[in-house]
Amino acid sequence: MEQSTITIKGMTCNHCKTAVETALTELDGVSGVEVDVKKGKADVSYDSSKVTVSDMNEAVEDQGYDVV
Repeated sequence: MEQSTITIKGMTCNHCKTAVETALTELDGVSGVEVDVKKGKADVSYDSSKVTVSDMNEAVEDQGYDVV
């Protein structure tokens, strides 16, 4: 299991938090997500044999947020 922190620009509320958490947890291989709206980041636990950081970044961007 690996850990990665994704820096996200554009999150402002709990809806943003929920959208990002849902998008990431729906990816096969992601086992845990903790989003901090105020810090603009998501800490993700994942299996690198099933999902890549690029996949996670794309899932966040698909929700309308910018990955920094």
